[in-house]
Amino acid sequence: MLRELAQTVNNLDMAHEPSDATDYQLSDQVGFNLRRANQRHVAIFMRHVEGLTPTQFAALARLYEFGAISQNRLGRLTAMDSATIKGVVERLRAKELVTSRRDLTDGRLRLVELSALGRQAFERAEVQAQAARRETVEALSAQEAKLFEALLAKLV
Repeated sequence: MLRELAQTVNNLDMAHEPSDATDYQLSDQVGFNLRRANQRHVAIFMRHVEGLTPTQFAALARLYEFGAISQNRLGRLTAMDSATIKGVVERLRAKELVTSRRDLTDGRLRLVELSALGRQAFERAEVQAQAARRETVEALSAQEAKLFEALLAKLV
């Protein structure tokens, strides 16, 4: 599979060829291209998924997967710092998509859980998010998209 990827990369129409191997070309940098790809995906996601940001959707997805969990763990599972997840949970509570309460066994923890409305919203948004994913990777073959996602997962 990697050999096929190398062949695909060799066949790509490059936008430019650096004049010198030591020239720094921003458009060749992994961070720059990851940011551009993320910006593109977020724009596509926002067109497909109604009423939820990608971070809100991620929180709903983890709650759907794990059930009631602490806000701190939800932050870790969605790769959000404590301030970010706190804001996301507050916005989801305002939309009545989640509930939160103190953990009865450990009062320091705040448990977050999908409401019935949140479960319905996630199930509806999941279909829309899959459409966004397909549009994001539409320039790739199915095999390339699978490899691309596997390689991205290795970077995190």
